[in-house]
Amino acid sequence: MALHPARSSGVVGTADRTPEPVEVRTADLRLAGRPLPVTSPARVYVCGITPYDVTHLGHAATFVWADVLGSVLRMAGAEVVTSRNVTDVDDVLTRAADERGRNFDEFALAQEFSFEQDMRALGVRPPTHAPRARHHVTHVQQLAVALLRAGRAYEREGHVFSRGDGVVAASGLTEERARALAVEFGDLAGEDPAEPLRDHPFDVPVWRPSGERDPAWPSPWGWGRPGWHAECAAMATATLGRGIDVLVGGADLAFPHHAHQAAMAEAASGVAPFARSRVHVGSVSQDGAKMAKSTGNLTLVSDLLRDTTGPVLRLLVLDRPWSQPWEYRPELLEAAGTRLDALYAAAGRPGSSRAAGSAVADRLLDDLDVPGALEVALTDGGDAARQLVRVLALG
Repeated sequence: MALHPARSSGVVGTADRTPEPVEVRTADLRLAGRPLPVTSPARVYVCGITPYDVTHLGHAATFVWADVLGSVLRMAGAEVVTSRNVTDVDDVLTRAADERGRNFDEFALAQEFSFEQDMRALGVRPPTHAPRARHHVTHVQQLAVALLRAGRAYEREGHVFSRGDGVVAASGLTEERARALAVEFGDLAGEDPAEPLRDHPFDVPVWRPSGERDPAWPSPWGWGRPGWHAECAAMATATLGRGIDVLVGGADLAFPHHAHQAAMAEAASGVAPFARSRVHVGSVSQDGAKMAKSTGNLTLVSDLLRDTTGPVLRLLVLDRPWSQPWEYRPELLEAAGTRLDALYAAAGRPGSSRAAGSAVADRLLDDLDVPGALEVALTDGGDAARQLVRVLALG
């Protein structure tokens, strides 16, 4: 871990005193294949949950990797400030609450409680900020006004649409691929009554009118509710400021969600890029299809924890490149348990090797290379293995 010394002039105005060198503990971090100079505070925004169902392994993978990112940033010498949102204003959530005869906010709190229990079992530390969309409606309205004044949005029949004509090109996607992803996420749903109101197919709502069963707040454009992408843009800037260091979420959020979130934040604030780096965690599949609540193709964290421990499940997620998609099979859980036992045995061996400890740190600082760090720890044992157990929160 490369440390970079700095010099201090000591007491201000003392011209006859020779400055003494002071060591500043920072390290070189690479993330997503590019250098990310470490500064404090390191601001990390994690796209959280829409609390309408319990947590599955695919969602948990994102939060475990975000937790390790924070741990590695702290190891690199940074103070870390995290914000992990709760999207508790969402049409899917409203429908799920209606089906159970409950108010959307009450139902969301119950689901959020279950989610937090799963996170504790997995050793995921609580975020610095946990913004909820219903508490940031005013921030969404301010975002809408800023976009309108910047010429990046327009109002039509109670809707405020953010212009998305440049978002596809900025994402590096073909229009065909972007359209397919937008349809998958409902941005280009054929049954959307607002579709004829848009100037461009990729324009997305910052604000939209509410029906009788929808949550609603007063606004300059009438009673309505925020759009999904705008909620995250508003919550991120409200809790972390106009620019952040790392944006974290599942790979399926890269487009359209993160693309529109960043475009709105940049257009409203004039600060670009919105995020210095992005961590899009590889999707988790089962039986040949991606885990998703919409299809019911799920392995629930709470079910897995009945038969295994949080550290084993955590290592199952981490023992691979973070961007790599993978398929869950029950036998992988047994293999993770065996690997964790081997790491514990290595950590129990006596010995201290500065070179091995540095090698573990270097692997983690090189794009969160957990498998590489594990190989060093298992081979050298002692302090190197104990260090890895601490940083990965596997104890």
